Amino acid sequence: MSRRATSALAATALLTSLLLGCSTDREPEWTDASPPQATVSGAPSASTSAPAIPAGRAPEGSFALGVRQLSFNRDGDRPLPVTLWYPAAGRTGAPPVDDAEAAAGKFPVVMFSHGLGGRPDDYESLLTRWASAGFVVAAPTFPNTSRDGDENNVLDVLNQPADVSYALTRVLALNAREGDPLRGRLATDRVAATGHSAGGVTTIGLFTAGRDDRLTAGIVFAGTALGVGTAFAGAAAPQLFVHGQADEVVQYAAGRAAYDKVPWPKAMLSLPDGDHGRALLRGEGTALRVVADTTTEFLRWTLYGDADAKTRIPAAAARDDVADLDNNL
Repeated sequence: MSRRATSALAATALLTSLLLGCSTDREPEWTDASPPQATVSGAPSASTSAPAIPAGRAPEGSFALGVRQLSFNRDGDRPLPVTLWYPAAGRTGAPPVDDAEAAAGKFPVVMFSHGLGGRPDDYESLLTRWASAGFVVAAPTFPNTSRDGDENNVLDVLNQPADVSYALTRVLALNAREGDPLRGRLATDRVAATGHSAGGVTTIGLFTAGRDDRLTAGIVFAGTALGVGTAFAGAAAPQLFVHGQADEVVQYAAGRAAYDKVPWPKAMLSLPDGDHGRALLRGEGTALRVVADTTTEFLRWTLYGDADAKTRIPAAAARDDVADLDNNL
């Protein structure tokens, strides 16, 4: 058997072992910080030039929230319902309003990928904070790894980067659709990909084997490069990794190994007492506040071009002394 085939099989087995842990909370039997990498034939190399971030200013204050449910289907056999949170006209601080009128302005788009056995609404606490800061957040429910799907089909994670790209195309099309509430409200050239656990694998894949050139930034929560490799490709796109050092599912070393391979401006927010994501991404609490504030400033910088937001990232990360920031932005 060829070395390439052996490596691919090993990566597949490791991905299965690791991602099954996302839903069962079992510790994966893998500690090597240098996993085998998938080979992508003909993949373009990553640019080492500075990222193209046009100067701008992020909105000040918070927006009211709207929420919509969209129904997409890739290739006719991959249903992809998408939850869309967005800045809305109305009173700030209230729960999201179904199909609310969009706020005035043009807002960057943030794609979010859920973890194995999850759904977008599991992450509403974090995603609505991004939306209230001036981002349109689109979160697909994947057909074979969500709570409502065949969550035992772990290897379907490798199909999810293409799902996200398809959903992004459909979301961006709303900007030109006659009569759509988001017509003229999307900054279609300012898009980030984000995701947790298996969704973190999906997100890394969007910058490696399944590079989507429309993406200008990424955030990986408790993710690993298993199955999608670390052959980062295309134009420079700043990356922020967020990982709990007490993660019981995806070991911290795995996330750190992927982070170390990123050739672009990058930072890693490490939480010494952080778990796989329950306290970091859901509900309330100090850890969620630090994660939300740090990621929001990162998105303000990378998608709005707000240089002041970039300078605020270290302070947001240092709040309450619950996290450490390796800052190479």
